[in-house]
Amino acid sequence: MIFDTHAHYDDEAFDNDRDEILSGLGSNGVDYVVNVAADMKGIESGAALAEKYPRVYSSAGVHPSECADLDEKDLEIIREAAALPKTVAIGEIGLDYHGDEPNREQQKFWFKRQLEIASKCDLPVIIHSRDAAQDTMDILKEHRVRVDGPQGVIHCYSYSSEMAVMYVKMGYYIGIGGVVTFKNARKVREAVAILPLERIVLETDCPYMAPEPLRGERNSSLNLPFVAAQIARIKNITTDEVINVTEKNAENLYGIH
Repeated sequence: MIFDTHAHYDDEAFDNDRDEILSGLGSNGVDYVVNVAADMKGIESGAALAEKYPRVYSSAGVHPSECADLDEKDLEIIREAAALPKTVAIGEIGLDYHGDEPNREQQKFWFKRQLEIASKCDLPVIIHSRDAAQDTMDILKEHRVRVDGPQGVIHCYSYSSEMAVMYVKMGYYIGIGGVVTFKNARKVREAVAILPLERIVLETDCPYMAPEPLRGERNSSLNLPFVAAQIARIKNITTDEVINVTEKNAENLYGIH
C-alpha cells in the first residue's frame, strides 16, 4: 500500500470531490496520507480532515512564505494543534528565498521558533527549502529537534545528491514526488540513485507537482504509482518493492503503525 507523506487536500482544488477521494483511498491502494499545513487556516482544516477520515493524518506549522504576520498567539495555536492525537509532525516549515518576501531574517526567526516547538513536542519536522540550501542546512545542524527517532523529512527534495546524503546522516528522510519523473530533474534522479531506499518517502504535494504523463493536471495520491515506478527504474528494482519499503519508512518517520 502507498503512503503519501505530503498532501494538501484542504486546498480548494478538491472542493468538488474531496470526500470521494479521501473516502476511497484504501480501495485505490493508498494506506495513509498526511495533510500538511501551510498556514494558520490550514492547521485547522487539516486537523478536521484527520478527524473525519481514518486514513488521514495532519501536521501543524506555517510555510516560510506565510510567516510574515505570525505572532506568539499563533505559536500557541501551533503548540495546541501539535498535541492532537492525529498530528504527526510540525510543518511545513523552513526557508523559501525564491521571492523577496517575507525577508530572510523573518523567515529564519519563525523557522527556528517552530523547530523549538517540534523539539518540545518530540515531533518530526516537514522541511520546505527553496533556493536556500546552505541556510537550511546550517539551521538544521544547529537545531536537532529529537533526541531519538527520525528528525523529519526534507520535502520535495531539489538539491545535490551530496547534500541529500548529509541530511540522511543527520536523521532525515528525503521526500520524492512527481518532479522525479520530469525530464529536467537530473539532480533529483541523482539523489534517488545514491540514497538507500530505506531513507526515501513518497509524496505528492497535491494538488501540485503531478508526475509525467499527467504534468500540469491536478495531482492526487492516486498518481503516486508513477513516482514509485520511476524510482524503481532508477534503482533497478520492482515498483512493489519501492511502494512497500517507502510505506515502512513513512510509518517510521511519523510514528504510525
